[in-house]
Amino acid sequence: MTDVLGVSNGRSGAEAGRAARKLVPRSVLGRWHSSPTRTDPVIILERQAKTRLPELVPIRYARMAAAPFPFLRGGPAIMAADLAATPNTGLTVQLCGDAHLSNFGLFASPERALVFDLNDFDETLPGPFEWDVKRLAASVAVAARGNEYSDARAESAVLDAARGYREHMLRLAGLDGMSVWYMQVNADTVAELVRKPKRRKGVEKALNAARANTSLHAFSKLTEPGEDGNPRIKYKPPLLVPIEKLLAVDLSEVFAAYRKTLPEERRILLDRHELVDFALKVVGVGSVGTRCFIGLMADRDTGSPLFLQVKEAETSVLTPHLTASKFKHQGHRVVHGQRLMQAASDIFLGWATGPNGRYFYWRQLRDMKGSAVLENLSPGALAKYATLCGHTLARAHARSGDRVAIAAYLGGGDAFDRAMAEFAMAYADQTVEDHRTLVAAIESGRVKAASES
Repeated sequence: MTDVLGVSNGRSGAEAGRAARKLVPRSVLGRWHSSPTRTDPVIILERQAKTRLPELVPIRYARMAAAPFPFLRGGPAIMAADLAATPNTGLTVQLCGDAHLSNFGLFASPERALVFDLNDFDETLPGPFEWDVKRLAASVAVAARGNEYSDARAESAVLDAARGYREHMLRLAGLDGMSVWYMQVNADTVAELVRKPKRRKGVEKALNAARANTSLHAFSKLTEPGEDGNPRIKYKPPLLVPIEKLLAVDLSEVFAAYRKTLPEERRILLDRHELVDFALKVVGVGSVGTRCFIGLMADRDTGSPLFLQVKEAETSVLTPHLTASKFKHQGHRVVHGQRLMQAASDIFLGWATGPNGRYFYWRQLRDMKGSAVLENLSPGALAKYATLCGHTLARAHARSGDRVAIAAYLGGGDAFDRAMAEFAMAYADQTVEDHRTLVAAIESGRVKAASES
């Protein structure tokens, strides 16, 4: 039907889409039933823990146990296994692999414009387009229920997300490749979604906060004067801790390897800074326990700070269920997926191999980054935000996949939207059950959850 790059094999895009619809009717995508042979979700989490820092794994369990939405956030491997057990369209795109609501947000483009896009690609891999849409749809339903909205409102918000994806993909199918490639969602577009003055002020406040969220802003929060009077990273155990001296030497060598993966002009910019300090920093929910660091750099002339984040890149959770990545280096896999899906990527995005042959990718820690606080969204605002995320995901998929084939599969009616809503509500129920399973495992002592204080 389509190859791994999303290009049609021997037929037009529209024909491929219509053929996929016959093989996997859109209504089939809405079905979710837990199989009796389904793997215990805690077992999946325990398998992942084997490669992670053991002292941090209990923090991951605690964060996931807080509520169903953080559980969904932290368990992309669980959902990947579930999606693999369902029929798929075979219409391939570069998947984010973890396209839930909190993995969309604001950040600065290389031109210093504030844009809205996907912002996490740890699990990126080519695969069927609907896997990302289903994860987004499920996250909308779980988030709505977490805010104690009715199932009717939750389902309505999912319909909006799916409609946003479908309608934008239909528009993209009529554009040329260059137009799709350069398309962005900027901050003004985000603000225009909100009509009521009071809510508009809240959006403007969030946009301004994102613009101010830079390395300079982080400097006062993340550093303190060292014994020599120069700034050093301020530790906050167990979330921000020093690293061993030997590891620091290794990371300095990794830095040189990372530099080589940057475009030549970016190397010149990076060379205007010197490496000052490194620390281990716990980030996210699903990433907790992986080796993640922050590096403090300083401009050689002015001393202005630049924070870089160094994240361990493990094999994608999608790999057991799809064709393995063509990139042996997992950091390279992440960087490739991010550059392919994002309309504008971090200027310092690169990769390197670290101590013990582990894979890492590098990017700025803060560069006008911001994201929606889902708990603060009204039902109407959540629906509009879900629509924006669906719209953005369609643009990301259209950069790599056959947008004409996908549009032909989706069609002009709401059959796909309704299927996503059906799936999302059923999978939201599954998420609640899986969350209870983790809580029970913690209470029984099967796994340990730890406080962060």
